[in-house]
Amino acid sequence: MKDNPLIEKTIDFGARIVKLNRYLTHDKHETVLSKQILRSGTSIGANVNEAQYGNSKSDFIAKMHIALKETAETEYWLHVLCKSEYLDEQMTASLLTDCLEIKRILIASINTAKKSTE
Repeated sequence: MKDNPLIEKTIDFGARIVKLNRYLTHDKHETVLSKQILRSGTSIGANVNEAQYGNSKSDFIAKMHIALKETAETEYWLHVLCKSEYLDEQMTASLLTDCLEIKRILIASINTAKKSTE
C-alpha cells in the first residue's frame, strides 16, 4: 500500500476521522452526527482499497465512484458540524482541505480510468 499515494491519503484521513469521532463523542457528547461522519469518512479509503482489487475496469470505476460519493457526504457532515458549532473553523478547514484533496484525486483517477476504457 505504501506505493499508492491515494490509499495512504485515505488511510491518514480515515485516522483523522476516527480521532474526530472520539473528540465528538467524549468531549462534545455528540453521538448521532459523529456516527454519520465516522461511517462516510472511513468508507472512502475502504472503497478505494477495494477498487484496487476490482474484477474489471468498470468494477474499479464503480468502487471509485462510491468513494467519491462518500467524500461528498463527509464534506457535507463537516459543514454541518461546523455550522452547529461542534467544530471550530480552523479544525473544519483542515479536515476539508484533506477531504477536497482526496476528492480531486478521485475525480482525476475516475476520468483517467474512463479514458483508458474508450
